[in-house]
Amino acid sequence: MQTIDEALEKLEKSDFRRKFKLDKNDIEYIKKNGFDKIRSHAADFVEKRLAPAYISNDGKQTPMRGHPVFKAQHGTACCCRGCLEKWYGVKKGKKLTKLQQEKIVNLIMAWIYKKTEGLL
Repeated sequence: MQTIDEALEKLEKSDFRRKFKLDKNDIEYIKKNGFDKIRSHAADFVEKRLAPAYISNDGKQTPMRGHPVFKAQHGTACCCRGCLEKWYGVKKGKKLTKLQQEKIVNLIMAWIYKKTEGLL
């Protein structure tokens, strides 16, 4: 089992994952709403969009923009069950446990903290 730091380091080696960044609108949104609210959004998105065993639009359920968490999901490969399986070995076809959901949210938030360092 890899740590959050190890996962973030591995993701930085991917040209595709590395291209996801927070823009000024994302930073302003985080400033306005705070990290607790962002974490709440992340937990809600993960529960509704990733946790079910079967997702009819898997691979397309997470927009590429519109919310800092969406960008973080792509940046951390936590955007769909296919990416979760490829990057973290989380098999499709089985509902994510609460612990798995919590770990995903923690990774998403670590990515957001790292991307906002020195900007807030």
